[in-house]
Amino acid sequence: MRYTYDLHNHSCLSPCADNDNTPNNIAGMAYLSGIKIVALTDHNSAKNCPAFYEAAERYGIVPIAGMELTTSEDIHLVCLFENIDSALNFDRYLQERRVLFKNRADIFGEQLIMNGKDEVIGEDEHLLSNATTISLDEAPELVKSYGGVCYPAHIDRDANGIIAILGTVPPTPAFNVYEMRDGNRISEYKEKYGLSDKLIIVSSDSHYLTDINETNNFFELETDDDSPNEIRHALFKLLNGI
Repeated sequence: MRYTYDLHNHSCLSPCADNDNTPNNIAGMAYLSGIKIVALTDHNSAKNCPAFYEAAERYGIVPIAGMELTTSEDIHLVCLFENIDSALNFDRYLQERRVLFKNRADIFGEQLIMNGKDEVIGEDEHLLSNATTISLDEAPELVKSYGGVCYPAHIDRDANGIIAILGTVPPTPAFNVYEMRDGNRISEYKEKYGLSDKLIIVSSDSHYLTDINETNNFFELETDDDSPNEIRHALFKLLNGI
């Protein structure tokens, strides 16, 4: 079956995202845009994923728990987890690998933790968007050990993309998936960087509600039914190259 998707979205927990990007509003906008599978990927945190799961159930979309990890090289990786407990376990581990600087909300923006009713229940006091101590080489197996999958984010972007930082796509670590923001350049990047056998995902990297993708990107997934668990399982088989 065909499922529309957007697997890279930031909520109000990310300092660079608009405060209107609450978990509930993201789920609602995805529903209005006709997107079926939506991932929440805040910078170095999965703490708004429980609220997003609750909101997604109300709107009938399939939520994916994740985060956008910043490696020690300052490269962004999308990390996705098939179940929310795995994402939260990785989130707890990541706290030991963050480099902690007090957030300046007046400069970088607030970092709001929400519940499923769009009520603020906390705030991360340390800046989330800076680099962690997890290296690019370490990340894939580390994320896999927590039941997740990761891949380079927005490789066609000048800031924090693997190509922007390293100048190319290195042969190691090997990724099954790469993300782009501009789907019109997929053929160009596949040829230039030797990605012909890779799955290229096009996601919005939304920081505002109006950034969320519409229905032009989709997966063909083999599913036995239309339940969220079944759709997630089929998606992760695809992401893992199974």
